[in-house]
Amino acid sequence: MSETGKSHEVSKQVGRTKGAGWQIGVSKTIDRPVEEVWDFVTSPAGVAIWLGEGVTVLTAKGTGYQTTDGTHGELRSYRDLDRIRLTWQPPDWSHDTTLQLAVSPTGSGRARLVMHQERLADATEREQQRRHWQGVVTALAAAITAD
Repeated sequence: MSETGKSHEVSKQVGRTKGAGWQIGVSKTIDRPVEEVWDFVTSPAGVAIWLGEGVTVLTAKGTGYQTTDGTHGELRSYRDLDRIRLTWQPPDWSHDTTLQLAVSPTGSGRARLVMHQERLADATEREQQRRHWQGVVTALAAAITAD
């Protein structure tokens, strides 16, 4: 195979992009309105599930945070009832990543919750994070819909 062919194969790897490196996205539709989902994911209980214990919701760009387990980063953007974008780096990683939580309407009384992470190191880290965010989204959905 030619060098061009090899390069083409690399760009076709699942989860790898030219601009953001390795990335993962996980989503779940929840039978609750956007406002209810947003209120929970930005509450102390919700933030503890997806970002970690010891942090409250961040709304001011540039605000740093550190969870009780040592994960740290900085808020990049906050759009109410839409998305939160921040850097995210566990204490045992040598690099940070970009993490985005988004909530959008998918119909009457339903919302789509999305976790998207980019700038991952490699395919192994991508798979590890895919499993992590699937668990997080499942836990958030369960907490939101608990009656």
